[in-house]
Amino acid sequence: MLRPVTVAACILGCSGLVLTTEEVALFADGQPWGFILFGRNIASPDQVRALTAALREAVGREDAPVLVDQEGGRVQRLGPPHWRRYPPGRAYGALSRLDPEAAVEMAGLGGRLLAQDLAAVGITVNCAPVLDVANPEGHDAIGDRAISDNAADVTRLARALAEGLLAGGVLPVIKHMPGQGRAQSDSHHEAPVVKADRAQLAACDQAPFRALADLPMAMTGHVIFADIDPARPATISPTVINDVIRTAIGFDGLLITDDLSMAALEGDPNERARAAREAGCDVALYGPGDMAGGKSVLAGAGTLTGPSARRVRAALARRVAPPMPFDAADARARFDAAFGGRWAA
Repeated sequence: MLRPVTVAACILGCSGLVLTTEEVALFADGQPWGFILFGRNIASPDQVRALTAALREAVGREDAPVLVDQEGGRVQRLGPPHWRRYPPGRAYGALSRLDPEAAVEMAGLGGRLLAQDLAAVGITVNCAPVLDVANPEGHDAIGDRAISDNAADVTRLARALAEGLLAGGVLPVIKHMPGQGRAQSDSHHEAPVVKADRAQLAACDQAPFRALADLPMAMTGHVIFADIDPARPATISPTVINDVIRTAIGFDGLLITDDLSMAALEGDPNERARAAREAGCDVALYGPGDMAGGKSVLAGAGTLTGPSARRVRAALARRVAPPMPFDAADARARFDAAFGGRWAA
């Protein structure tokens, strides 16, 4: 009888376009739950398809998720000349001011077209859409990635994007929970401190997350909310995760950390992964693709058991395979026409 595989509660990156011998050995032994790709891992459709297959072969699990950040705009890992450009979230919000119904339709088509690109090369999870509500004082780290400064518009358009992804066989990850639009610095470099009180945050920033709490996956933000937990960023705050994300927002899906390599967090990768898991995150994500960091996160993240294992099963069960029928040529033509051809290249 085959021994059941023990899966580590983490998502890891890899270093290049193909796996090294050392990476294959690390993944086979450590059994990370999933993987994430960045620009350094992407050259052509055939190459990405081979890489995603190699990642799954390394862990011996055909359902091992492979993630990417493919929002559109400046956060798009797969791009020309092999993949089309997509608009940032703000473009859907701008269209909504002119024609709300058309904007919802285009957001759905955008998600569906994104899913087609990703599923064709073996990517099954997209870290999108962004649900952060834009704020005039917010840092450009979010900027035009945010759909709108109106929470209701964010909710409507993000729902359409997410449903488009789901219909195309790709699981969406809503981010950055519980809301990063007010952050005045970049969490890649330091931990932003948001000083708005709980009532303001609940009424505006958290509203889209409450409305979309039925979606399968979410990503935390490395942001300190001074009125909730003045000492710890959300990713490692039991108070934020339990009181806000799980209770006030009502999200019982799979909660993934933002990249643990960011400077907003303190300690080595092991300590960061351990702190995130102890705070209530289900899966620790570490993207740099270095061997030492990967080993450290594998050691700190622990294994997928209990509620986290249940949430993994529930999330993967939401994936539509094969994707729903879709006329891609017609969708592209309507999408390009709606945006005046700006994102057709």
